[in-house]
Amino acid sequence: MAKLYFRYGTVGSAKTLNLVAVAHNYRQQGKKILLLKPELDSRFGKDQIKSRAGLEMQADILVQPDSNLLYLDFEGISCLLADEAQFLSKHLIDQLRAITLLKNIPVICYGLRTDFKGRLFEGSLRLMELADSIEEIKATCHFCNKKSIMNLKHLNGHATLEGPTVQLGAEERYLPTCFPCYIRELQKSGALATEPAAAALSI
Repeated sequence: MAKLYFRYGTVGSAKTLNLVAVAHNYRQQGKKILLLKPELDSRFGKDQIKSRAGLEMQADILVQPDSNLLYLDFEGISCLLADEAQFLSKHLIDQLRAITLLKNIPVICYGLRTDFKGRLFEGSLRLMELADSIEEIKATCHFCNKKSIMNLKHLNGHATLEGPTVQLGAEERYLPTCFPCYIRELQKSGALATEPAAAALSI
């Protein structure tokens, strides 16, 4: 049976760049792949998968939360690659798991693990439950040299915990941070209590 992979990292950890590189390698070998992304992610164009480094590819499949993937034609497909997998519904992740079993096609999902409040996305949670392989794509903190594990939301120049989990295209910026810097920046902006233990428990 083929495997389901979840490769996660914070913002700016080159997740999409990794996906593009894997896709390129498959195609260089003359193998057919499918590229999937959630329809709601239209930041770079409806069907574009684009890395921060500027490399891009066109998605073959745009999905909505209730899409049915099992009716797609998988004849001759060597791998399915999914970008922004954190935005996929539990229903879609279950189908990707089924594709590895029923079609014997490996599925590699790339995405964030948690949102800017430190909570698992629906898609990421289900991948953590079902994936055969869970791999971290590492990046360093924006403010120091420690490994980043959090995604800090900046709005109008201030760190914040306000706003919906999914808010594409708004005037915000997300920064990769370690946990101490995440807490410090939220305290500086007044979004968290100044006492360290209380702050850590209140996110």
